[in-house]
Amino acid sequence: MVSRHYLRIKAMQALYSYGTNPKSSLAQAETGLKKAIKSCHELFVWLLCLLPEITFYREKKLESLKGKYNPTEEDLNPNTKFIDNAVIKKIEEDKVLETLAMDCRVSWADDTDIVSRLFRNIEQLPEYEAYMSNPARSFNEDKELVLCIVKDVIATDELLNWHLGEINVHWIGDFNEAVAMLYHCVNSMTEKKPLRIGGVYADDDAKNFAPELFRKTLQNSEEYKRMIEGKLQNWEMDRVNNMDMLLMTMALCELLEFPTIPVKVTLNEYIEIAKWYSSEKSRVFINGIIDRLIVDLRESGRLVKEGRGLYQN
Repeated sequence: MVSRHYLRIKAMQALYSYGTNPKSSLAQAETGLKKAIKSCHELFVWLLCLLPEITFYREKKLESLKGKYNPTEEDLNPNTKFIDNAVIKKIEEDKVLETLAMDCRVSWADDTDIVSRLFRNIEQLPEYEAYMSNPARSFNEDKELVLCIVKDVIATDELLNWHLGEINVHWIGDFNEAVAMLYHCVNSMTEKKPLRIGGVYADDDAKNFAPELFRKTLQNSEEYKRMIEGKLQNWEMDRVNNMDMLLMTMALCELLEFPTIPVKVTLNEYIEIAKWYSSEKSRVFINGIIDRLIVDLRESGRLVKEGRGLYQN
C-alpha cells in the first residue's frame, strides 16, 4: 500500500499540473491523480513478480550447465539453496499475485538481459556468498537474503528503473515508493501465513486523502495565499516561486482541513518534500512561514486537532 508521503507528492504534482494546464478540467485532474496512484501499485506488482523470475533464470542456467561437454561435479550437483528460497517460492505460488500479475500484464519473458544482470549483481553480494556457503536452511535466513536483494540490488539498479519507465512513464518517479512497498511486503512475510500483498491504500481514509487534499487546496487557495502574504516580511509575493507557494498552501490546507493529522507531521512532510522538489533555502523559508502561521491559527482557535499530542510541533 502506498504511503501518505507518496500521496502528498501525487497531490502536489496534480495541483501543479492543473495550475499550468488551463485546458484541464477538475474532473480530469482528479481522475488523473487516482490513476497515477494506482499505477504505483502496479509497479509494485511488477517488482514482486521479478523475484521469482530471477530464481527461474538461475535454475535454467544450472540446468544448462549439466548438459555441457565434460561437466564438473559442481555442474552436475549444484548448490540449489538460492533457487529453493522459501520466501521467493511463497511469492511464486501465491494465487492472489498470479491474478494481479495478469491484471497488470506483467511479463519479464523478453527481459532476460535485465534478469541476468540482476542475478550477477546478487552474486557479488557478501550476504549471498555467506548464504550459499551455509548448509543450514531457514525461512528467516531466506527472508534476510531477499530483503538484502531488494535493498542493495533492485533499489539501486538505475537501468531497471529506466526500463520500467519505458513501460510506464510515471514509474520513473514511482520507483522508490514501489521498492519501499516491496521491502515492506517481504519483511511482513512469515513461514506459516499466506503472502499479504495489500491493496493500493491502507484504508478508506488513505484512499480519500489525496483527492481531498487536491480539492480542498484548490477551493481555499486564494485565502491561503492571503494568509501567506501576511507573513512575507520584506518579501514580495511575486518573488515566491510557484512550488514554494504550492507547498505552503497544501500545508495550510492539511493543518486546517485534516484534524487527525498531527501538526508536527504536516510541517515535517512539507519541509521534506521541499528538499526534493524545490531547494535547500526553500525548506528554511517554508518552515519559517508555516511556523508563524501555526502560532496565529492556534491563537485564533482555527487549528482544531483531534486526539492527544496532535498540536505539538
